[in-house]
Amino acid sequence: MRWHKLGHIFDPTRFSLPNGCTEFAQSPQALVFDDFVRIYFSTRARDAGGKYLSHVAFVDMDKNLRDILRVSDRTVVPLGGLGCFDEHGIFPINVVRHGKSVLAYTSGWSRRVSVSVETGIGLAISEDNGETFRKLGTGPVLTASLHEPFLVVDGFVKIIDGRFHMWYIRGTGWQHFSPNDAPDRIYKIGHATSADGIEWIKDEGSQLIADRLGEQESQALPCVVEIDRAYHMFFCYRQSFDFRSNRDRAYRIGHARSADLTTWVRDDDAIPLPTATGEWDSDMQCYPHAFACDGKTYLLYNGNEFGRYGFGLAVLER
Repeated sequence: MRWHKLGHIFDPTRFSLPNGCTEFAQSPQALVFDDFVRIYFSTRARDAGGKYLSHVAFVDMDKNLRDILRVSDRTVVPLGGLGCFDEHGIFPINVVRHGKSVLAYTSGWSRRVSVSVETGIGLAISEDNGETFRKLGTGPVLTASLHEPFLVVDGFVKIIDGRFHMWYIRGTGWQHFSPNDAPDRIYKIGHATSADGIEWIKDEGSQLIADRLGEQESQALPCVVEIDRAYHMFFCYRQSFDFRSNRDRAYRIGHARSADLTTWVRDDDAIPLPTATGEWDSDMQCYPHAFACDGKTYLLYNGNEFGRYGFGLAVLER
């Protein structure tokens, strides 16, 4: 596959976003309409104690994916209440059409003491074309379990032949990589299926995507799209420590291919996105989302500092 980079298309610092958010536009996710494309993302505000809260916002773009038509001006999905799995943020969100509704699979997170965060995947429903979403309940539809006890998050859902498929990440553990640093997590990509999008059956403990960096590789934010009668998964991967400011250990975009949704063959060389020093994505490329629009396949993704300054776009050349 040959990809052509179209550049940096959205910078959240240039707009007034709801809930007092001023920076970050992470994990862009597209919902295609007849005459525009809505791109959801997670952005951040500070609470009274100066800690981050992650909120969902969106930007509507012309189908040329250059011209911005509007940005959301109200809450898209409310955060959870005291003690809920999404009390401190939603990051990321994945949207999928189902009949006349739009389903949102939300990745909620809440702060912990011994480790930094706990997560789960929730479900919210929109009846107003994705302007706002109502939560199905206060708890998650997919969360930690007997054989996957850590960090279930980053759900991506695709309906194939009437059955719901979810690719998500599952934590394999927390580890102190340095005695002076807080513990960091390791996670891999998992898979679950459902008849109704609510009750899920996990393929517990299975690892879909082979490691490239060894057992301590972390894989995040899977996205599956069909191209030329094959399924293609895009995700990002990194070392599990010293990745925040060390570009040699930071996120890069990975790729795998499957004919049957079961066996995946990894081929990261199929997604080369070259960079030059000083560019917005020169130190990091992460949180990819592939989607089809008007006969073309596009790839949204974040750049340096985990998407602090927004996201960019590439198009698949035929």
